[in-house]
Order: sequence, then C-alpha cells, then structure tokens
Amino acid sequence: MIEHTVQVRVRYSETDQMAYVYYGNYASYFEVARVEAFRHIGFSYKEMEAAGIMMPVLEMKTRYIKPAKYDDLLSIKVFIKNKPGIRITFEYEVYNEANILLTVAETTLVFISSATGKPMLPPATFMSYFEKYY
Repeated sequence: MIEHTVQVRVRYSETDQMAYVYYGNYASYFEVARVEAFRHIGFSYKEMEAAGIMMPVLEMKTRYIKPAKYDDLLSIKVFIKNKPGIRITFEYEVYNEANILLTVAETTLVFISSATGKPMLPPATFMSYFEKYY
C-alpha cells in the first residue's frame, strides 16, 4: 500500500458564505494529494502526459463529516491500496490541525491513450514505481 500526506491551507476564496470550504474545492485538494503521492514514489504526472497517457477521473465519492473552515491547515492523506490496472483508485482522509477527521473520499481514474482516446494498461515504466509496494 502507498500512503502519503500533504498539507493545504484553506484560502478565503475556497470558502462559502459560512466560511466553510465549498464542497467543489475538495476535488482540487484530492488532485494535489494524487500528484504529490506520485511524486513521493518517484513518478510525475508531467512525465506520463509527455508519454501520451492521460488519467481522467472516472468516479468520485465524498462523505463530508465535519466542515473545513477558512485558514484551517488540512492534512490530506492519500492511499493507493491496490496495484493499478486500467484503473487506479485513490482513497483520501482529510484532517484539521486538531487531527479531527473531516472528510473521506475515493476517486477512480482510468489510463487513457492520448493518441486513441481509449483505455489502456499503464506502461511498464509506470508500473515499475509500484514494485516495492505490491
């Protein structure tokens, strides 16, 4: 299993009238966590896109337990529990500075060839980054 944590400070522009993080902003937080998890294992989205592979989000599930608020320092834990195939699933836990669980989520992305627009298995070079985890 791969586990990585990133921190994000909630900016005023990311909140609604109640000073709660607007729910749509969580997708951006999860993207930051995914990109940094890949960077943590030695791989970058930029390299993958340069190799002609895209990873659109196929599905996103989110459960909001408590609100995150303006100026909170959030810790976003991302987990990759299973070896990727055509799809890769990321699980997330979002905590505030008091270590209170605020949100849990899951996204599933699919590997797509930018040349054909069709789903594909990830290349061996990408999979080699996962060898020590699975």
